[in-house]
Amino acid sequence: MDFANKIRLIKDFPKPGVNFRDITTLLQDGQAFKAAVDAMTQACADMEIDLIACPEARGFVLGAPLAYNMGKGLVLFRKPGKLPGKTIKHSYQLEYGMDSLEMHEGAILPGQKVLLVDDVLATGGTVAAGVELIKQSGGQVAGVAFLMELLGLGGREKLRDHRVISLIKCDA
Repeated sequence: MDFANKIRLIKDFPKPGVNFRDITTLLQDGQAFKAAVDAMTQACADMEIDLIACPEARGFVLGAPLAYNMGKGLVLFRKPGKLPGKTIKHSYQLEYGMDSLEMHEGAILPGQKVLLVDDVLATGGTVAAGVELIKQSGGQVAGVAFLMELLGLGGREKLRDHRVISLIKCDA
């Protein structure tokens, strides 16, 4: 299936000059969504993993069915203040400011192999923060997987020490 044709392009969103690639049109098509999750499952099938981790919100949409397909547990990375109980946190630089991700303390145990899943790889800031949370926990990053990769924004360079899987590659 040509997944790229299922993605809607919205020009000048969220600001002038940005071409936003909207995955919700793929998600609305049940057969395309299933095929994308199945293709991601197949692409990651040879990885030795214990858990799947994903950042909110659209990472959840892909990470949960992928974890289900692979019979693996799921760890959620959330924005600060969204998780009950003790958490660990990693802050990262955005184009205009800072942001942070948190996860439950002890959700990833030392030595566990973790596949990090998100919807889009762009600049790599969010996923790099996820990698750091996995490392802080003593886990090992088995790989990172995306539905779509936007080329030319430097995201893949931030992940050069990891196996990167992306179903769709397109210019930013």
